[in-house]
Amino acid sequence: MTALREADQARAFERREHALMTLLAFPAFAVVFLLLVLPLGWLFVQSFWDGGPSLNHYVRLFSDPVYFNTFLLTFRISFIVTFVALILAYPVAYAATVAKGPWRALILAFVLVPFWTSVLVRAYAWLILLQRSGVVNSTLRDVGLIDRPLSLVHNELGTIIATVHILLPFMILPIQATMAKIPRDLLTAGASLGGSPFHVFRRVFLPLSLPGILAGCTLVFVLCLGFYITPELMGGGRTVMVSMVISRNIELYQAWGAASAVSVLLLAIVVVIFWTVSRFLPLDRVFSTK
Repeated sequence: MTALREADQARAFERREHALMTLLAFPAFAVVFLLLVLPLGWLFVQSFWDGGPSLNHYVRLFSDPVYFNTFLLTFRISFIVTFVALILAYPVAYAATVAKGPWRALILAFVLVPFWTSVLVRAYAWLILLQRSGVVNSTLRDVGLIDRPLSLVHNELGTIIATVHILLPFMILPIQATMAKIPRDLLTAGASLGGSPFHVFRRVFLPLSLPGILAGCTLVFVLCLGFYITPELMGGGRTVMVSMVISRNIELYQAWGAASAVSVLLLAIVVVIFWTVSRFLPLDRVFSTK
């Protein structure tokens, strides 16, 4: 009887604890529901509404070549930005990993200080630097490398340059976090077995840093898919990405259904990307301190 009474008390205590935890978590659930679930649900319903339940928006989305070309351009820019950011970020992350004392802090400071600056400010800064009478064109003309100003803004090139700069910290930080967890004993062991520095780097260090590379590439690629401010400013209306199509459908045409269908498709693509990456790379492998 005593054992049964103790078991009943334990179950009652567990039920009260669960009820208390649910009550404490309710405000957070309510905020998530109001700010995330409801808007997404409204977006999903709008994408199937055209004076009534309809698939017209999705039919137009998959049949109109304008949408196809926009998604193609968005994916192409995202791939280029991700690749260039990886090439630039890996040496910086490696330098921040092997640097000692204040040098490591200085490198990370140079990475983070621009990261804390407004995206709009950085986009306008690149617009000033790359315009026909900007610093870059003026310098190249003064040293005799060009005769006429290069077209560096209001096109795809300017969009890629500014986007790489803005998203670069999202590539550097995951790679550096992964590199910092690589045991230096492995590199020492590889060198002691006769491996050259390049061979040890290629066979030991680089494979162990792949989780950070995958995480950084995923972050940069997904963020670039939905970028708006930088393509709008640097593209000059000529480089039209998916986010700009959504904005124009709402602002110019009041086509909420069409904009919702594009948004739902973009959201589905992002979810598939994150789900695919999560199958191979749990986030704790990148950001854990173990």
